[in-house]
Amino acid sequence: MKYAVLDFETTGNQSSDEIIQVGLAIIDDNLTVSQVYHSYIKPTIPIPPFITGLTGITEDDVKDAPDLDEVMMEMVPLLNDVVLVGHNVAFDFNYLQSALDKTGYLPFTGRILDTMDFLKILYPSLGSYQLGLVSSEFGIEHDRPHQADSDALATAYIFLKCLEELNDLPLLTLQRLADLFAGEDSDLGWFFDAALQERQLQGEQDTDGFTYYRQYALQVEDWMDIMPARENMLDNPLDNVSFTEFKEQVSEHLRAKLPGYEEREAQNMMLAEVMRAFDEDKHLLVEAGTGTGKSLGYLLPAIYHSVKHDENVMVSTHTINLQEQLRERDIPLLTDVVPFPFRAAVFKGRQHYLCLRKFEHKISRRDFVSPKEDVMTAAQMIVWLTQTETGDDEELNLSSRGGDFWETVASDSDSCLGRSCPWFRKCYYHRAKHEAGVADVVITNHSKLFTDIQAGHQLLPGYERLVIDEAHHLEDVAGKHLGLHMKYFTVVHTLTRLFKDSKTGQLPNLRMLLQNTPGEKAADWCSVIDGIYPALLDVKESWDKLSEMLFALMPERSDAAPGDPGQFVLRLLPHKKPKDWDTLSALENHIYVLLGDIVRKGERMLNDIRDEQEDYGADSLLTDISGLLKDLATEREAIRSFMKLDDEDTVYWIEGNGNYRSRSLQIYAVPIDVSQQLKNYFFDKKKSVVMTSATLSVDKSFQYMIEQLGLQEAADSDRLLTSMLPSPFNYRNQALLVIPRDFPSVKGSVGDEHFVKMLVQSLAETAIATRGRMLVLFTSYRMLRQVYDPLKEQLSSEGITVIGQGMDSGSRTKLTRRFQGQEASVLLGTSSFWEGVDIPGEALTSLAIVRLPFQPPNHPLVEAKSERLQKEKKNPFMKLSVPQAVIRFKQGFGRLVRSSQDRGIVVVYDTRILESYYGKYFLYSLPGPKMEHMPTEQMVPRISEWLDVHEVQGAKEQ
Repeated sequence: MKYAVLDFETTGNQSSDEIIQVGLAIIDDNLTVSQVYHSYIKPTIPIPPFITGLTGITEDDVKDAPDLDEVMMEMVPLLNDVVLVGHNVAFDFNYLQSALDKTGYLPFTGRILDTMDFLKILYPSLGSYQLGLVSSEFGIEHDRPHQADSDALATAYIFLKCLEELNDLPLLTLQRLADLFAGEDSDLGWFFDAALQERQLQGEQDTDGFTYYRQYALQVEDWMDIMPARENMLDNPLDNVSFTEFKEQVSEHLRAKLPGYEEREAQNMMLAEVMRAFDEDKHLLVEAGTGTGKSLGYLLPAIYHSVKHDENVMVSTHTINLQEQLRERDIPLLTDVVPFPFRAAVFKGRQHYLCLRKFEHKISRRDFVSPKEDVMTAAQMIVWLTQTETGDDEELNLSSRGGDFWETVASDSDSCLGRSCPWFRKCYYHRAKHEAGVADVVITNHSKLFTDIQAGHQLLPGYERLVIDEAHHLEDVAGKHLGLHMKYFTVVHTLTRLFKDSKTGQLPNLRMLLQNTPGEKAADWCSVIDGIYPALLDVKESWDKLSEMLFALMPERSDAAPGDPGQFVLRLLPHKKPKDWDTLSALENHIYVLLGDIVRKGERMLNDIRDEQEDYGADSLLTDISGLLKDLATEREAIRSFMKLDDEDTVYWIEGNGNYRSRSLQIYAVPIDVSQQLKNYFFDKKKSVVMTSATLSVDKSFQYMIEQLGLQEAADSDRLLTSMLPSPFNYRNQALLVIPRDFPSVKGSVGDEHFVKMLVQSLAETAIATRGRMLVLFTSYRMLRQVYDPLKEQLSSEGITVIGQGMDSGSRTKLTRRFQGQEASVLLGTSSFWEGVDIPGEALTSLAIVRLPFQPPNHPLVEAKSERLQKEKKNPFMKLSVPQAVIRFKQGFGRLVRSSQDRGIVVVYDTRILESYYGKYFLYSLPGPKMEHMPTEQMVPRISEWLDVHEVQGAKEQ
């Protein structure tokens, strides 16, 4: 087989646009690149500046180039008898067909393959499928991205890498892939079929390295064989070893392993504080800024304590990202340097693990909702099974449709067959649970901590000592979990999985089984199912209607991004229900009665079937249906408790966005104050809870956190230690904070014309001085939108790209990657960019904070908390708004300096930081950067001067 890998550069992506460059790499049947054809093409229209910016191709490059006719004459012979390959091949293929047509050749009729498909299937865990990022991941040289010959060559090498990977797959996996695509009349189906035939001709297959079970090739073996780490050791390795001695041994090993390793004062202080809290059975609040090395600061004491006393220690993080970082980076390092074996297990919420039984069932029935995308996701997962040891969805790079697919195959307690499941010994969730059971340290997340509390402590192994990282989020997560949060689709997914139409859904699946079962009982059950169908449709219609009516109650928020989850918000007050609430309640009552009826009939029928039928393979089906009925019962109660609006200590609200209207509806009922519950569940019950984060103090005091988290009693009875660690960075040298003191001020979330003009001007000048590398944080999306176009226009002539959240497509991670990948760029972000975005090194040199990050005072939860404080004769602004904003401000500031080599500028455009009585809380809470204020026009010269001095210093140090 001969492949031709094609790439075009064009003047745009409309059909009227023209090709300006072609690259074609030919792969011969011995799988080597034998020839690269490349040429510019002279277009009949000018090249737009943004295309020149993207590709580097200028009018000069193409002015003497051959025209399309000439190039096609040279190219067409190369396309004889080849399989056409491209990265996002549809784009290039359309231009090829149009060029062939224009120049009088017959259309291309050969087979077409897309490297995107191959990468998704064969590398299901790659973080990105973008050509440049994949090339660097694979170590392929790709020095001129967006130039056709470089792109074509990189794509050719990526394609060859995919073919190698395919060759290493077990034969069984290849058979499954060929089966999966066989139903599709596609070139991909043809390709897998050919690959399978070729492999079968090779005779003997090497089956090493995989477990084969029920016609799948897996990476995992039975989890029953996993033992505690020191199963065969007679003595405790820490008998008579003090923590100081243990730490010395670890430091010695660290020095041997990492040549540049230096002990950090702050980390040593943290180790001592955490150890003290564990030894004295006390709680600890410890603020540890970036660079402290806080993960090791709590993991080492946790390992020491758990091994010495033979009791596990629980560690909880807010984000799955941090959980992954501990798994991938910190635990492997510690495994190398701790002088005895120990086990750390990562344990997440159940929905993160694949249920192999459901997956097998779905594939064998081809139970696909959107066939094309679902087949792709299934293929990714079949290959992933040969790679994954955890079955954790975080490892998969799924499309948005893939997320819906995952929901139908994720593990959940209601549909688990437990020990009677044929997959039990291979089950990823039970493996994770077993590993947590035999581990010394268990790493979980805040969500799971609360799910465990709600499940009566059935999920996590028991623990007496707990470390909470990113603890400034604990209160938030507690509210969401101890309250109620439900989406429109929560109900819809359950309904459609039971019954979508007479052929799709678990009830129709059961009906088909019963139809082929003799006896009149089976006929009776069929008629029960037939009776449930219309009731389910009625529930769906009524729920749609209720969602529409609730959505219609909400006003649009002016400062939110379009499509933002909270773009439409409405708080519902128990004593002041909206007019016509009775109509909505009547509709809810109708849903309540119907669901009660469905659940009762369904359960009774399932019990009858279980009693009557011995087993005819319906066991798993009955369990799934029973699980879905339980879900409906829970959802029925949740909707009822929300619609009653009867608890004064709860804040009720609804949210939605304009893109999906009522289908984006979310309903919330959250306790106004969770401090009492946190105290009951954690601080009264546990011997020691350590809470750490880079942002826990406000104005050098922990009082705000003590009150929010319910730690006052522990503080009064001397059970609470607090510690603010010194920063390991020299902020006076590494960061300069500039405030333009004559900058115009703003009222509300929208800037007037004068403010926006000044802001754009100042941002543009600063961005030019710092050569891009700038993150601008907004508190309102409307202001971001006001700034985006004029700033983009001003900077385009300077070759600086502007990337805007909500303006340019892509998730936060994708936008951050783009920002890091482009030499000179400015990234505009709102709320989600204030924290958790990590851009170390040169990519980020300046940070602009447009407004101090006060939460919108009309957010239902903020509003309810403020009212409560007013009742207690306290000032909500000083007690709540300022501390929350300071913590967020510190998080934002923390984006800038991520290592001892980082340097940068922070510009705060909000003059309230100088003029108001509360401004000092923001400034005093920062870790000591150099602070200066000056008139706006002096700002850019000062920034340039500071950067020049520091670049000279940096060069000297190197």
